[in-house]
Formats: sequence, structure tokens, C-alpha cells
Amino acid sequence: MVGQTGRMGSTVRTDSTGSTVRTLLRWLLGGALIGAGIGHLTTQREEFRAQVPDWFPLDDDLVVVGSGIVELALGAALIGLPRHRVIVGTVVAAFFVVIFPGNIAQWTEGTDAFGLDTDAKRFARLFFQPLLVIWALGATGAWQAWRAGTWPHPPDSSRTGTG
Repeated sequence: MVGQTGRMGSTVRTDSTGSTVRTLLRWLLGGALIGAGIGHLTTQREEFRAQVPDWFPLDDDLVVVGSGIVELALGAALIGLPRHRVIVGTVVAAFFVVIFPGNIAQWTEGTDAFGLDTDAKRFARLFFQPLLVIWALGATGAWQAWRAGTWPHPPDSSRTGTG
């Protein structure tokens, strides 16, 4: 299928090349989340603990373990639930928004972690979080589905099993 008309007559590209690229990007993001989740629970635990804002009301280790488990689940869902990719992509994007205050706190509190040892490096990192949101929405077709008026189902209809 080359395209499908959505809300307000816009055509959504659903050809196989676009689908293949989105699938690859979805798998890459899923793998990155799984890797980060493993890091939360193992060798990078202290680095992640340093990123929990001082003002956050929960124990640092609880936050790191909990967010690591969430990242593992989201990464696995991105890879293993292609029929639900639009909803999963939306949840992943929301997760990236929810954890953004931690990045801001790392910058404002001057916390060193993951090689971010200057204010300039910590500030520059802030601009990467919106890119992760865009990646999650684009790689899963969530952005396209929303614009076409078919959200939460992908433009090519998740009921067909493609994905």
C-alpha cells in the first residue's frame, strides 16, 4: 500500500521502505532502552543514582531500580509488540518526558555522571531528550497516526499484523 488518507485528507506514507526504516529505528530504540535498563540494575547503578534529583521524594536506589525495570519493559515492548507499536511509542515518549526533570536537575545541581562533568556538557545533554521523544513517536508511527486521526492505531491498521 502506498498511502492511506487520514483526517483532513492528508496522505500517510505506508510503503515498505518507510515501514522498514521505522522498524529498524524502533528496534534500535528498544535495544537502547534494554541496555539502559540493564545498566540501571548492574554496572551503571551509581551513575544513575547520581542523576536522581535531590528534591525527589523517593529513595535514589528505588528510583534507579524502578526506572531500570520500566526501561527493560518498554524496550521489550518496542521490539516484541509490533501490533501495539503506536501505543507503546506514545508511552515511551511520555517516559522520556517524565524523566526529563532529572536531566534538568543534573544540570542545575552540577552533578557529574556519565562523563557529563561540566555545566556545558550537562546543558548540551538537555537538547537530546526531545530527540528521544521524536524518535519514539516517529519510529513507532505514533506521530503519523496522530496526524492522520487514526491514533492509537497505526495508519496501516495494526489489526492486519504488519509491522
